[in-house]
Amino acid sequence: MTLSWNEIKDRSLKFSKEWADAANEEADAKPFLVEFFQVFGISSKRVSTFEHRVKKLDDKDGYIDLLWKGMILIEMKSRGKNLDKAYDQAIAYTHGLKEHELPKYILICDFENFRFYDLEESKTVAFKLPELVSNVQHFGYLLGYQKKVYKEQDPANIKAAELMGKLHDRLEEIGYTGHPLEVYLVRILFCLFAEDTTIFNKQQFQEYIEQRTQIDGSDLAAKLQELFQVLNTPKEKRFKNLDEQLADFPYVNGKLFEEILPTASFDSKMRQALLECCYIDWSKISPAIFGSMFQSVMNPQERRNLGAHYTSETNILKLIKPLFLDELWAEFEAVKGSSAKLKEFHKKLSTLKFLDPACGCGNFLVITYRELRLLEFEVLKVIHKSGQAFLDVSEILWIDVDQFYGIEYEEFPARIAEVAMWLIDHQMNMLVSSEFGQYFVRLPLKKAATIIHGDALETDWQGLLNPINAINVVAKHANIFLVEEPQTEYREVNVQAETYSVHKGQPEQSNEIKFDYIIGNPPFIGSKIMKQNQRDQIVKQFENADGSGVLDYVSGWYIKAAKYIQGTKTKAAFVSTNSIVQGEQTSILWGQMLYKYKIKIHFAHRTFKWSNEAKGNAAVYCVIIGFANYDTNEKSIFEYEDIKGEAHEIKAKNINPYLVDAKDVLIRAKS
Repeated sequence: MTLSWNEIKDRSLKFSKEWADAANEEADAKPFLVEFFQVFGISSKRVSTFEHRVKKLDDKDGYIDLLWKGMILIEMKSRGKNLDKAYDQAIAYTHGLKEHELPKYILICDFENFRFYDLEESKTVAFKLPELVSNVQHFGYLLGYQKKVYKEQDPANIKAAELMGKLHDRLEEIGYTGHPLEVYLVRILFCLFAEDTTIFNKQQFQEYIEQRTQIDGSDLAAKLQELFQVLNTPKEKRFKNLDEQLADFPYVNGKLFEEILPTASFDSKMRQALLECCYIDWSKISPAIFGSMFQSVMNPQERRNLGAHYTSETNILKLIKPLFLDELWAEFEAVKGSSAKLKEFHKKLSTLKFLDPACGCGNFLVITYRELRLLEFEVLKVIHKSGQAFLDVSEILWIDVDQFYGIEYEEFPARIAEVAMWLIDHQMNMLVSSEFGQYFVRLPLKKAATIIHGDALETDWQGLLNPINAINVVAKHANIFLVEEPQTEYREVNVQAETYSVHKGQPEQSNEIKFDYIIGNPPFIGSKIMKQNQRDQIVKQFENADGSGVLDYVSGWYIKAAKYIQGTKTKAAFVSTNSIVQGEQTSILWGQMLYKYKIKIHFAHRTFKWSNEAKGNAAVYCVIIGFANYDTNEKSIFEYEDIKGEAHEIKAKNINPYLVDAKDVLIRAKS
């Protein structure tokens, strides 16, 4: 009985682990090849011969390591030997074979490196032993599958956005717009990524389009709708007479394919635009640019300036490393010698909760999740003695996407963020699969990041964690409105010749579950270009405090975070324009932050030039400020001698609102 591709992938991972140290042709070649064929459920004895004797051109005898007549010739070498010479040797052997014995493929291997030659197509695929799981489809002919035609693959970066942009434009041209268009593109994006990262079989989505739809595109919409329905249906509940090609797709769930979308009449250009998207390698896409790439798809003007409005991976790490990542790694180093303490640390990682209240397409959440999973990966390697096999590897993976929350004003980026979290989760699962020798994919999707489509300044952040108790939390994908809290009693004090309100004593520690970290990059909208409703929001957040009308929009996130973290150990950090730490805004914003809400700055990046990893960089000068409702002796200022260069860290006793190591002095505006 033919094995499923998932079982083959699982076997390939075990094979890669078992043979990781093999090196000697004479001692290891035959058992290596016997077990290699077992990966595909094939007995090598039935189909091939070892040490097959042939006459070479010089009339001397040669011995082929393994020959499956008419199919494949395999030549093994000891690790580190010259594979080019091995290939020449294999070609020389073919001259001694009869016509019907000539192979279609040649495989050259030194136990670590594989070179797979398709003699009919004159193509070569090279990969290493740990990468076998991602290359098993190349050996589909062993199982009698028709040979796949692989298109030339390009890096899925700017070109991917341009191709998705064409697809978007074709849909808009026929009147497919708004919410249905956004959901449609997100679904297609998932399928494109899935067929290049082992969620689907290699090119499974592409072949479905090529083989099951008309060239004129007339039935494309109906066929896609049929596929979406299948992806949303458990295999045991699908129709028994379902098309075999459709039936082979996995059950995805996650509500991604649940909604019934309008059916349109597509054309040949739409079909071709979709196929062009299929022809590039989506597994190569960078998580740092992933979300923003597709946000730009929705706006042709932004598409031409891709990358102008997103936070690069470098800048994300500047924020999350000093906020929590460095601390967690230090804790790991301190406890990794104790099995009990390490398991407690692992449990702690699995309970941390993160909020990005301006998440866009999820860049901060994606990179944070990836870094947390990489830390968990190191924990698992210590706890489980790297390489130990498990009946179910999912039992040791405790960190999941449902620890992550976001709020985003636009619907399309919010949906992209949710899918991006699933995709980075899959990438990390593949890393763990490779280490522990068991293919693991989280399907069907049962958990998701909680990404709310709403206005962060009008949303009850705590309601995301406690939706049952939050009166105004209506639905996951609807707006959430803030429940006003009772006024807290204040007293007046005079600080630095300015008057501010201060809490009576420290607030009591709440037992309510809170976010551990609040992170993000709130909108860069200056006071002079804000809309009136945005200015009204800021004034409301600052409770009509004098001067609040001149504050930039980002200040609303600072003050709202300050209110949220009262009496907690929650830490927050935002990327912001540097206007909030200079000029007239500083005393207005930080007067409230310091004296009304007892906020202390724990670390800060002084002004640096905004940078990202795509063309069209925006000319913006930023700061990063990390803060909490309690003090710490570990404070750091990151200074830039060149605002376009790298920072160096300065330890500080205190960081004031002007981001200098000095007392908390504020200078108010004077005539």
